[in-house]
Amino acid sequence: MSTPDQKPSAMPRPALTLTEGGYAERQLTGDEYAALRGSPLVEVTPTLIEGVFTIGAAANKVGALAAGDLQIVVRPKIADLNRLIFLLGYAKKPGIWHDDPVHLTTDDELFPALAEAFSRLATHATAQGLLQGYRTVTDSLPVLRGRVLAGEQMTRHYGFAVPLAVEYDEFTTDIAENQILLAATLRMLRVAGVTTTARRRLQRLHLALAEVTNPSRGTTAPAWRPTRLNARYVNALRLAEVILAAQSFEHHAGDLAVSGYVFDMWRIFEDFICTALSETLTRRGNRSLTQQRVYLDDADRVTMRPDLLCVDGTDNAVAVVDAKYKAEKPDGFPDADLYQMLAYCTALGLTDGHLVYAKGNETPTSHVVRRSGVVIHCHAIDLSLPPQHLLDRINELARFILATGAPAPDISTPGPPSR
Repeated sequence: MSTPDQKPSAMPRPALTLTEGGYAERQLTGDEYAALRGSPLVEVTPTLIEGVFTIGAAANKVGALAAGDLQIVVRPKIADLNRLIFLLGYAKKPGIWHDDPVHLTTDDELFPALAEAFSRLATHATAQGLLQGYRTVTDSLPVLRGRVLAGEQMTRHYGFAVPLAVEYDEFTTDIAENQILLAATLRMLRVAGVTTTARRRLQRLHLALAEVTNPSRGTTAPAWRPTRLNARYVNALRLAEVILAAQSFEHHAGDLAVSGYVFDMWRIFEDFICTALSETLTRRGNRSLTQQRVYLDDADRVTMRPDLLCVDGTDNAVAVVDAKYKAEKPDGFPDADLYQMLAYCTALGLTDGHLVYAKGNETPTSHVVRRSGVVIHCHAIDLSLPPQHLLDRINELARFILATGAPAPDISTPGPPSR
């Protein structure tokens, strides 16, 4: 109970939670308005009421930001965050969530949910101790270690006996795998709303990785590849890559600092569709190419890049697929997508093209293009399905795509007009 001389503590400002594509009205200070105008996550417009602004989630983006004490979270339309994290993990490595699933509640927000998942996987990965490996070190030492770099000794040390310019291999924990885990741990520690349990796990990871070099801001994550030696790290590293791949932004508007993280939902959906379909088509004896360059014209001047191109053993095109996160028209699939797919089919000599959408208000359908012999199939994938059912749906789609794959007839000489 406060005394008359004490002022009651200020209530924390409630966070604003929006659903992808949604909006809300909120009172903002001038500095907050100026700061949010530069955010890639939300769009801010004044209303007729002074000091009140409409805050709308930017198209196809989810994430979180903090502007001073104002926190904004944009949730995906997928209600179950387990499903979204499954899509994120599958796009990087199929099956990441099959062996070590992380169950989240619908009350969890996106980035706290990622922090929960990552803290569990990384803690499990490092439970037996940090992974060690050899790292090549270049240094100047008073004694010989490894081999002398003669050129460096002459140019930098002018040929003096000491110090020696040397290069040697060191067995250490300061390797790429641990550096990636550290970078992801530090990023998740900066996320607001992380549960106490997850934050403790992250802090323990930070302490365990104290001797590891943190990659400099703005640099790409160190390269690594899965091997027998780092097998226990693989799941945690895949999710760490997802976390580090999120677009982060940080700027100052006057005295107000703004920072946050953003995921492009269209990219998540496209990566998932292309990766999952590629795995299935490859198992059926075909080869899949993503973003393969295709030319529309005979002079090879007009470039096109379909999301997924399936070819057979002789590199002949069998099928072409484009993934579209959402239909923009309220009554169905956008016409521009159909024109784009027709161009792909014409240039590749295919009778069938496939557009794959995230399920919305449209009904799956097929369009027969006049005088061309081309059929464009529009498919809809329900992202709310459980992971195994979602993959079963991808397998069904792959079977349908291969069943319809055929070369197009020669239409260089127009036939009689259709009635």
